[in-house]
Amino acid sequence: MKNKWSKLANEESLQKTRNSLEKNGFKVYITNNKKEALNKFLEIVPKGIEIMNNSSVTLDEIGISKEVMETKNYDAVKKKITSVNQKEMRDLMRKQATIAEYAIGSVHAITENGEILIASNSGSQLPGYAFSASKVIFFVGTQKIVKNIDEAFKRIKEYSLPLESERLKKIYGIPSNVSKVLIINKEINPERISVIFVKETLGF
Repeated sequence: MKNKWSKLANEESLQKTRNSLEKNGFKVYITNNKKEALNKFLEIVPKGIEIMNNSSVTLDEIGISKEVMETKNYDAVKKKITSVNQKEMRDLMRKQATIAEYAIGSVHAITENGEILIASNSGSQLPGYAFSASKVIFFVGTQKIVKNIDEAFKRIKEYSLPLESERLKKIYGIPSNVSKVLIINKEINPERISVIFVKETLGF
């Protein structure tokens, strides 16, 4: 699906968004490609840290999901959850996921005013992003930069949702929904949330 929502932001828009995010209390990095983004992850995330890598096509494409799940470099909460069969233990693990020290994932839109939007069907990743994780890192292809909140919601409904539904139908046979949307306007702790932009079309 190729349309305006998959077009990379130009340099002017990227820098405007960066400045707005920094004014709103976010730490921002700009990388040129997936390899640089992976290297930035390896640079800023300490080995051995407890980390929840939320479901994300962007993390998969960069190689971060594989790094977290298949190496022994991190205390991967998601690996523990997927390895448990008993419902009671799985529920306990899911609660643990919301309070992991690091929460990483992607977003569906970032406005030039520095507002971050994450849409979700279940809402499972939202508590960590909003408050409970000590550190949050978002990896974002620059095609996700939009002018304002109105465009952000249009992008989610017209572009992100259809692609995510298509992906889920192939895996589970059911579509997705925009059941919950988290909007992060500001962060009072300037070291808590980092945004790593990638100048490639990644994710939805």
